[in-house]
Amino acid sequence: MKKGTPSATIRLKRNRHKPVHRRHPWIFSGSIKEVEGTPQNGDVVDVVDVGNNWLARGYWNRNSQIRVRLLTWQEEEPIDATFWRRRLERANAGRSTLAHDPETTAYRIVHAESDYAPGLIVDRYGDWIVVQFLTLGAEVWRDEIVSALEAQFSPKGIYERSDVDVREKEGLEPRTGVLLGERPPERVKVIENGHPFLVDLREGQKTGFYLDQRENRARLPTLCEGAEVLDAFSYTGAFSVYAAAGGATSLTLVDSSAPALRLAEENLALNGVDGSRFETVEGDVFSVLRTYRAEERRFDAIVVDPPKLARSRREVDQAARAYKDVNLLAFQLLRPGGKLLTTSCSGGVSADLFQKIIFGAALDAECKAQIVGRLAQGADHPIALTFPEGAYLKGLLVRVVEQL
Repeated sequence: MKKGTPSATIRLKRNRHKPVHRRHPWIFSGSIKEVEGTPQNGDVVDVVDVGNNWLARGYWNRNSQIRVRLLTWQEEEPIDATFWRRRLERANAGRSTLAHDPETTAYRIVHAESDYAPGLIVDRYGDWIVVQFLTLGAEVWRDEIVSALEAQFSPKGIYERSDVDVREKEGLEPRTGVLLGERPPERVKVIENGHPFLVDLREGQKTGFYLDQRENRARLPTLCEGAEVLDAFSYTGAFSVYAAAGGATSLTLVDSSAPALRLAEENLALNGVDGSRFETVEGDVFSVLRTYRAEERRFDAIVVDPPKLARSRREVDQAARAYKDVNLLAFQLLRPGGKLLTTSCSGGVSADLFQKIIFGAALDAECKAQIVGRLAQGADHPIALTFPEGAYLKGLLVRVVEQL
């Protein structure tokens, strides 16, 4: 059978077709009535309703609770190399402003389901492309996708960072390495909003840099003139670079990773920040902030940007307690009039729940506070209206009015 030709028909249970009509890209195992044929994991399949009316086409994986990830709702559209090339071209066209902006050379090109390419992440770092194949269905088309990326971008190299936990749910092992061209060097220099950064594409978090925070970082300089700033979960120092550009008088970067802090020091130096203006502190952020509270240290602005604390719905309650704890500490460390920029990248923690968590933290810290800004992922991480699950990053910019 030709690759991409539907190998089976998936018939849905009665009244389970509505999400498909609404173009939600996931079909869970509980929605399926029967399977006609014997699809192999990764095969393309057709989806019909209980009355045998054609609905959509996607790829199949029995190993996942999401049995089918939908690719097209047009019956005449085949899934082949041309399909993937068109998807990539369309996604790239949506980033045309960034593609022609010399002040920003690092951004996301393909954002999985929200770019109608389930399981595929593509990020650009100057002359380098980094990809993640998060699902078996995307991995089946690896060669075609890499060829299309080479044709569109002519990069120095395409590097794979499919070393994420979600692949285990798809029955896949983690994979990293060169897919095309040269291996990226230990440090790749990129520019974001005019600020240069060194990025570790081979070992860094995500694909090397938190590209989704670009627009949120740009809000920081207006808060930092003459300020003492605490950057909690600082990673490689991107928020601190922006704070320094805004006139911060001192920067304290706290992270548990010594290599990340070393790279943060390099990034601050690269941006002309004198070593006397900052300190890096290796340690557990929660413990360090408790120590600062005991020492009665105070700051004018604090950034709280932790890694994902809830990887599944089962972990949301535990994550909520952790978010409250660290933000409570932040409120206690802020001077009256101080600003808190706080975020969550846990998809299971909704924006509404996150606001309630921050409210609870401010209440327990006995301070009056105001929301003066709402934060979200950048425009290169779009959210398909049919896929609200794509809205994973949320945050608040909060001003402390009074400490009670």
